[in-house]
Amino acid sequence: MTETTAVGTGDRVFIDKQHPDAYRALAATAEAVKGVAAAAGLDRLLVELINLRVSQLNACAYCLDLHTRAALRAGETAQRLGVLAAWRDTELFDARERAVLALAEATTHPADAGAQSAAYAGARAALTDAEISAVIWVAITMNAFNRVSVMSKHPVRKNPGTPAR
Repeated sequence: MTETTAVGTGDRVFIDKQHPDAYRALAATAEAVKGVAAAAGLDRLLVELINLRVSQLNACAYCLDLHTRAALRAGETAQRLGVLAAWRDTELFDARERAVLALAEATTHPADAGAQSAAYAGARAALTDAEISAVIWVAITMNAFNRVSVMSKHPVRKNPGTPAR
């Protein structure tokens, strides 16, 4: 037997709306992590790269849309955003950014022990302990938001400023 609810679309429940207290707790965690990232020296652009790469790996359309716009507002280039999924195959990302992206990927897919060890070694060479911790917390938090949006199937609506095709 299923309970009927108006919170969601189609066959999905918007879990953030169904249990707003839990969602508010997640949002509060995200605020705390934002402060941790800033205190560790991760600028907004780097945090948005983490958010985007994690969202790419999780195929979260809603978060990709949201954080692409945030990255552009923070000064990221369309070129780098366009190749982010293939960051290893371009020289557009510096050693620190590469270490951050590898660590974010390892946090998203922790079962790959080899990749996790390699990512952590690279992070150790390029980042401070505070930066490593902050990157992992940002990735953990983004993974949680991705799960909320993917499982709720949050829609991506056309941005009013987007030109027609």
